[in-house]
Amino acid sequence: MCGKSQPKKHAGDKLLRSPMAFRVLTSSIIRSLDWVARQVLPASRLPTHLRVGVRGEEDAYFFLRKAGYTMVARNYRSPRYRGEIDLIGWEKDVLCFVEVKTRTSRDVKSAAAAVDRHKRREVAQVAREYLRGMALSCQWRFDVVSVYYDGSNSRPQIEVFRNASLAA
Repeated sequence: MCGKSQPKKHAGDKLLRSPMAFRVLTSSIIRSLDWVARQVLPASRLPTHLRVGVRGEEDAYFFLRKAGYTMVARNYRSPRYRGEIDLIGWEKDVLCFVEVKTRTSRDVKSAAAAVDRHKRREVAQVAREYLRGMALSCQWRFDVVSVYYDGSNSRPQIEVFRNASLAA
């Protein structure tokens, strides 16, 4: 190594390579871009309940990633069937199809109870279509994530119901 110097290593290099730092950085960047978009772009013409739903799906996505899921798809739609699957991800060696339900109140019925027979049937069809496209067979399950926003708290309360029934 005559005449060639090694690049200097910085203490921060190791920190930026850690998975936790990468997750925090990614989450911070996405949330910052969302904030900038809300400040700069014209107000969304989506109804309030749809904006709340989008926010709930985003918070559920980051919550599941933090819980160890490896997310592979968001808002997956099949060309053959109606409906969509909000999130698809791996938890260890199990493929999880995730339906996210968001509420601003617990007064009427729970968010998880809103996954009715019709929605379960749609999710089952789209999940089967997704699985057909995979080269290997694998274990899979259906999860429901409930996201609640309380007016006094900016942080959502999130509950994960693993292995929910898809029986229609």
